[in-house]
Amino acid sequence: MWRLLGWLFRVKGWRVEGRAPDLPKFIIVGAPHTSNWDFVFFAGAVEQLGIEPSFIGKHTLFRWPLRRFMYDMGGMPVDRSKPGGYVRSVIRGFEQAGRMALVIAPEGTRGSTGKWRSGFYHIAMGAQVPIVPAWVDHQRMVGGMGDPVMPTGDYRADMLRLLAYYRRVMPRCPRWDVLEASLPPGGEGSAGG
Repeated sequence: MWRLLGWLFRVKGWRVEGRAPDLPKFIIVGAPHTSNWDFVFFAGAVEQLGIEPSFIGKHTLFRWPLRRFMYDMGGMPVDRSKPGGYVRSVIRGFEQAGRMALVIAPEGTRGSTGKWRSGFYHIAMGAQVPIVPAWVDHQRMVGGMGDPVMPTGDYRADMLRLLAYYRRVMPRCPRWDVLEASLPPGGEGSAGG
């Protein structure tokens, strides 16, 4: 499956800018999440950058007949019905892994308004791993990765650092305005749900 997706990435003419971080564990936040092609780009980019990605999936997807496929693709099952269980179980996954590059689309679904959920940030804080911003520009058929950002506990300040990076690489993306407007007022550890 990875080879097929990598082939499709090359056939479509996608390019990758930047390089993979030389770190054993990190979270890759991918934005904006606006197209079904995001997954094809992601698959080709991680192959080109030499990253073995992990992703989070609803625990019910890890049953027969998809069980083996989900694990082979790097899936990590989580039960979102348990309060706080999602974040804690992913932190445990980081603790147990020797290496992990966890890919998260912080906007959630493609139909999002652009507002990010904060779960990825809580995972990074709890697992003490950096956040690596990744992006995809469908008009130019290019995407890339930025420098890792180690979370400090000041959600707003850290998000503004990530937002500044995204504004540099994709300055005309209207989702960045939505993201900035949805950030909580300043203050240590203010991470909205």
